[in-house]
Amino acid sequence: QVQLVESGGGLVQAGDSLRLSCAASGHTSYAMGWFRQAPGKEREFVAGFSRSGSRTNYADSVKGRFTISRDDAKNTVYLQMNSLKPEDTALYYCAARRTGALTIGVVHRQQYEYDSWGQGTQVTVSS
Repeated sequence: QVQLVESGGGLVQAGDSLRLSCAASGHTSYAMGWFRQAPGKEREFVAGFSRSGSRTNYADSVKGRFTISRDDAKNTVYLQMNSLKPEDTALYYCAARRTGALTIGVVHRQQYEYDSWGQGTQVTVSS
């Protein structure tokens, strides 16, 4: 399993931006994803990368506001979050999935599809 460490969370006002980072130990030939869990709610998919890096996918609630990216030289995946809303308040998790050649171009949206998880970073958006 790969070890993941998230950072970049914080307390911001509605309309502000934040960039989350997820540093991965070892190589980055994994499909990567960001999930979030708000108090009293289930963890949900936010954004993801295929292992190939050529495909991304976003939850409808963040499309047009969030952007996932990666820097393979730094073994780091980012989540740029713009125009933040109070409903974006949650604990944000980074996840990684070891994939084979058959699914190299697939973006995985389900929690059970991921092998490794970070500890999470809190994002709080005030109105």
